[in-house]
Amino acid sequence: MEELIIISLVKGYKVMKLRFLGAAGTVTGSCFLIETGLVRVMVDCGMFQGPRVLRERNYQKFPVEPGSVDYLLLTHAHIDHSGLIPKFVKQGFNGKIYATSATVDLCAVMLPDSGYIQEMEVERLNRKNTRAGRPLLTPIYNADDARDCLRKFSKVSYDEMLNLTPEIKVRFINAGHILGSAILEIWVREGAEQTKLLFTGDLGSQGKPYVEDPSMVAEADYVIMESTYGARLHEDSSNRLELFHDVIWEAYRKGGNLIIPAFAVERTQDLLYDINLLVTDGRFPPMDIYIDSPMAIAATEVFKQHQDCFDDQTKLIMCKSQNPFEMPNLKYSRTTEESVALNNLKGGAVILSASGMCDAGRIKHHLRHNLWRPESTVLFVGYQAPGTKGRQILDGADFVRIHGEDVKVRANIKEIDGYSSHADQKALLEWLGHFTRLPKKVFLAHGEPVSAATLAGLIKERFGVDPVVPQWLDIHEITPGIVFSEEQVLKAHAAVAAKLQRLLEAGGGQDNYTVIMRQLDDLNGLIEKLSEKEAVNA
Repeated sequence: MEELIIISLVKGYKVMKLRFLGAAGTVTGSCFLIETGLVRVMVDCGMFQGPRVLRERNYQKFPVEPGSVDYLLLTHAHIDHSGLIPKFVKQGFNGKIYATSATVDLCAVMLPDSGYIQEMEVERLNRKNTRAGRPLLTPIYNADDARDCLRKFSKVSYDEMLNLTPEIKVRFINAGHILGSAILEIWVREGAEQTKLLFTGDLGSQGKPYVEDPSMVAEADYVIMESTYGARLHEDSSNRLELFHDVIWEAYRKGGNLIIPAFAVERTQDLLYDINLLVTDGRFPPMDIYIDSPMAIAATEVFKQHQDCFDDQTKLIMCKSQNPFEMPNLKYSRTTEESVALNNLKGGAVILSASGMCDAGRIKHHLRHNLWRPESTVLFVGYQAPGTKGRQILDGADFVRIHGEDVKVRANIKEIDGYSSHADQKALLEWLGHFTRLPKKVFLAHGEPVSAATLAGLIKERFGVDPVVPQWLDIHEITPGIVFSEEQVLKAHAAVAAKLQRLLEAGGGQDNYTVIMRQLDDLNGLIEKLSEKEAVNA
């Protein structure tokens, strides 16, 4: 009996809890924790992006002790989903990280690059701090930390059933967002009861290049669903190519450069896909295309290695020897010297560079050299989070501050919405509409407050399910456990304490120390609550 009570009692009278450690009330910082009596499973460990108040969370202590988490499941490689993994490992996480093969290979590119960017940014800021007599900064992690965490990764295949423990199994299915992106189906068995949780990660749009459309799901008990575009509809992507064609030719006729801030993974490759279509049809002007991002170049190599993940249309294009990664006018700027040389180009170049929100990397240099030129064009093809330089430019700022210098915005600013890798409001509702049995609860994450609230209202109206819009660090009880009397709890505590003592005296218990101590702490917390209740009644 005591073992059942110990397994069932976790921080109160409920068995399983879901903690929202990120992407709650905002798009970025994806991180969720499932807690059962014996196991802690984290889904994503992403970096917060956007305003300073959000970015400061990246430097704070994790809300949970990393060493207390047993498994980490990663939906995809984007930094707002994976970017704090090196810090998590550095601070004590010693479990396994599971992700699809393409996601693991992309993380091997993206995480060291993230560490390198932090090192460079901190080095630059510390030069100023030294001159001003201010305290020096330390990066969240460096490139070596990122490379070290990669040893924790294990590859899984789409649709493969992964047994984490006898009570917990997981399946990764295609999310259609970027190469390797996954929806996570997680089944947790407690006694005779089984609960299914489903994490959408980021759902992709229909008909995207390279990747298959998102997989549909028939049922789940609890759905943790993205809401990034919950209040918006994308422009008709069917005319995306024509819009891109028009921007390119307008930039060419103006005589300046076309600067495209592009996420290194997926967005850069999508743009190359469409440029290749224009080149093949003879509709591209005499302009050179430069990929000026080491990470984008490395990510493109990963795409080449995972052509098995491509959809049928992309495979057909590749079979016709129309490879978007090997166009004759495509040039890769790998070295710093090659990147700096692009600043001397006054016109006739298409420069794709990261980061996509203009807050880090080589794109800042290209904006600094082109944003003030009326003949230049800056094209945004992705979501710009509040507080980022990209959002400032799109919102019509007269000046933006880049590397300590105010730069006048005179360039022609353009935006094409059809490149979003996220499902929009209509697609999100259609995806949920494929459920044959509605979930008990829908949690809306990965969205700004207006987006999540708008989508919540539509889901309630259409499906009769009243979604929850959680806030950062909220804890939600998932499954009701068994309520025990005070006498049962005290007996269980005494029995387990005696067993623990015998285990320690015999020299064992070290391998299970974390789990045992967590269970005893939880049980002690319950006893304290019972004692407080008894004191009040007295």
